Amino acid sequence: MRPTLAFDADDTLWHNETLYAETQEAFRALLRPFHDNAWIDARLHDTEMRNLRRYGYGIKGFTLSMIETALELTEDRVEGRGIRQVLELGQAMLDKPVEPLPGVAEVLADVAGKFDLMLITKGDLFDQETKLAKSGLGHHFSRVEIVSEKDEATYATLLGRHGLQPGAFTMVGNSVKSDILPVLALGARAIHIPYHLTWAHEVVATPVESPFPVLDSIRDLPALLAGW
Repeated sequence: MRPTLAFDADDTLWHNETLYAETQEAFRALLRPFHDNAWIDARLHDTEMRNLRRYGYGIKGFTLSMIETALELTEDRVEGRGIRQVLELGQAMLDKPVEPLPGVAEVLADVAGKFDLMLITKGDLFDQETKLAKSGLGHHFSRVEIVSEKDEATYATLLGRHGLQPGAFTMVGNSVKSDILPVLALGARAIHIPYHLTWAHEVVATPVESPFPVLDSIRDLPALLAGW
């Protein structure tokens, strides 16, 4: 069997966090008559964290959290028009085209000759399937897994389900918390490709000397893999 090279999706293969950042700025503008930006951001983040167990990750849960935060921060004084504006922000996010990061399609085509390619992403099933279809990248992957969480237990389950040994598995992603540390804990390899924005929930302390490769761009991946 050829080794498996797995990829994260959001902010590894295509832009995602920038969309959330743009939407959050529009949400701040809606609530600015009531509170300052820092307080709005803090309350929205707290609401998102509280709702993860209810809604999981993704745009739909984010939209519901924005509505809840708007009601909370206005003490239910926000009018129906304001709620409609928040719903429209969420709908606009869902309707946005998916923009692959530079070099992604070329790199996937390159490494597919030496590895079995797998996609592992977390979030809402329908949303993630839709983004993959919009991206035009789906044909590169022999296996796709959409999960509710990316932790050590989840990766162990996926490796077992597909009959993969940790020594023949490498994960590529932008999140140290979700794509790197759980994989290393299983004895597999991981490659970090940071995105210029990181959701606060995904931020973890990284050792000064990282025990994993860190690349500036996905375009650097084939050269790294050639040396392994």
